[in-house]
Amino acid sequence: MGRRAGRARRARRTGLWSLAAVAAAAVALAAPATAGHAAVSGTGQARAGRAAGPVSAQPAPGTPHFPVSTPAVEQVRQLAQCGGVMYAVGSFTVVQQGSKTYTRDNAFSFDATAPFAMTAWDPDVDGAVNTIAFQPGQCADAYLGGKFSRVGTARATDLAEVSTTGTGALVGAFGHTADGQVETLAVYAGHVLAGGYFTSVNGSSADPYFASLNPATGKDDGFAALAISGHYAFPGAAQNATRVYNQQISHGGTLDLVEGDFTSAGGLPRRQIFMLDLASRPRATVTGWTSPLFDGSKGYPPGGDYYDCSTKEPFYIQAAAWSPDDAAVYLADTGYRPWNDKKRLPARGLCDAAVAFTARSSHPKLKWVNYTGCDSLYSVAADSSAAYFGGHERWSQNPDGCDKRGPGGIAAPGMEGLDPATGALLRNSSGAALYGRGRGLGADDMLLTAAGLWIASDNFDGTQTCGGVSGLAGLCFLPYPQV
Repeated sequence: MGRRAGRARRARRTGLWSLAAVAAAAVALAAPATAGHAAVSGTGQARAGRAAGPVSAQPAPGTPHFPVSTPAVEQVRQLAQCGGVMYAVGSFTVVQQGSKTYTRDNAFSFDATAPFAMTAWDPDVDGAVNTIAFQPGQCADAYLGGKFSRVGTARATDLAEVSTTGTGALVGAFGHTADGQVETLAVYAGHVLAGGYFTSVNGSSADPYFASLNPATGKDDGFAALAISGHYAFPGAAQNATRVYNQQISHGGTLDLVEGDFTSAGGLPRRQIFMLDLASRPRATVTGWTSPLFDGSKGYPPGGDYYDCSTKEPFYIQAAAWSPDDAAVYLADTGYRPWNDKKRLPARGLCDAAVAFTARSSHPKLKWVNYTGCDSLYSVAADSSAAYFGGHERWSQNPDGCDKRGPGGIAAPGMEGLDPATGALLRNSSGAALYGRGRGLGADDMLLTAAGLWIASDNFDGTQTCGGVSGLAGLCFLPYPQV
């Protein structure tokens, strides 16, 4: 499950290598080729309780949404399902469904199945909520992280546990104080894994930026003692702070991908992303999974890689997702262009791209890269039929264009579905992109459930369309086809 921004997204920029070019790509990422047409025929493998994919391009009607026009941009930053209820958190004040309007400050919930009725849950959080998590099978309480100081009338700083019954009162027994915003929460085997800008949480400064918390008390339990440190430094790089930004636990439940701004984790050199072994004892450990394509271990060209991107925001691997069998990892990247290769085309590096790596090796292999042509990607989810990417993108398969459609580029605004094996864009019978949505600031989260794909976004500049259907500002649901 993806994480969300701790602030409104900036419109930025973000494409494809044939498999024949992968060997060269692993060395220098220097010769991108355009992928072939990938016809969609509903041939994806069916999974338990799920029809054959990929998901429908036609959104389900009746889901809650934001008004098209609001005084400030409304944004959903993360979605989570627990039992039969869907939970949405972010930065917003009002939610619509049909003719009814609901006041909701930064968190709301609704039935996960049609007619998607809104619930009374309203924790009334006074600041942005970036992330929400549940203990498996326990839906009575939810953990919230973000940049806030109050839940209802109770004091809570950037971290809280709240009841999901009634309006959502603070659970006081769980510590609710962090000294910096919390960007991501996940739960594993009796541990609440929290990441963000904080250096102290609930009175402990033992594990800055990423800490494992006791699910009852919120105290640091020492399970994730990673000593995360460092930030990105290269010519012209803007100031950037150490932080953990996002995480995704594998389907098998024993591995965790962690993204952020750091240069060391678990005593090992790591940049942009690392993989955590949650099954190791007595503590979680950082695995050998990394690549010079993003960690810079081979240096810059010649002989190295274009591993640093935009000087304005040096952190660029915004989100990741696991393939259903945990054999592959998909990365959603921002970054515009490599700082040391700003003008040449075709594109190089992993900036503004959808990317796939193998996952079951301490030396992952690059499978493919699909460049958007200098537009950002913020979210990703995957099933056996497609890897779905969302962001602010305008094109897919566009390595030969930057802020314009280059030769071979295909219009794919707001989201794209890619072939998991090749990275080729999934297209309809007319050859156009199968999926599309209003770009806005960019789809900040994607959540796959047994029923289909939920997409979290915003109403920036009046954005409200998904799959060509209006009235879906902030939230869109693409169901699996019924068989």
